[in-house]
Amino acid sequence: MTDDTNKHGPEATDEVFDAAPDAAEAAAVAEPDPLELARAESAELRDKYLRLAAEMDNLRRRTERDVKDAKSYSVAGFARDMLAVSDNLRRALDAIPAEAKEAGETGLNTLIEGVEMTERSMLSALERHGVKKLEPEGQKFDPNFHQAMFEIPNADVPNNTVLQVVQAGYVIGDRVLRPAMVGVSKGGPKVVAGENGDAPSA
Repeated sequence: MTDDTNKHGPEATDEVFDAAPDAAEAAAVAEPDPLELARAESAELRDKYLRLAAEMDNLRRRTERDVKDAKSYSVAGFARDMLAVSDNLRRALDAIPAEAKEAGETGLNTLIEGVEMTERSMLSALERHGVKKLEPEGQKFDPNFHQAMFEIPNADVPNNTVLQVVQAGYVIGDRVLRPAMVGVSKGGPKVVAGENGDAPSA
């Protein structure tokens, strides 16, 4: 056997120990640093927490808005039905001939007062729940709040001005409960932007 192939003794042992540190370094490089792992996990958890906090904040705001809308608009269907009753009360009052009112019969006058009081009471109750009557006469026609039923030729007022209200309109909060049915002017000068106001007053 030659010296190269058969080394025994202190020199062979030194070579084995010299190779051991290289293996330890390779193992250390292969294993990730626990501190870096903890930092990465912390950053990931923080990101998840921030996303969850943002989602919860959005959910809270959405829920608050839904609750507010439910409070404001939950009576909309009922209020719409009550407007039909109010319209009938007004029709009943308008159907009484002027001569009969002037005659001043006690029973009839008491009936008229009772119907008027009932109408006022109903409208007052609706107003307490956020229902307001539109007063569009003299204002610029707004298709969001008004429904044009006919045109009235009139050169003295600006075009598309509400001249007559056939049926009163109502809003609840900022939503239209029922548009006002109106007659609008035709043939007058065009309205300049900002003139007469763009939105109806409640």
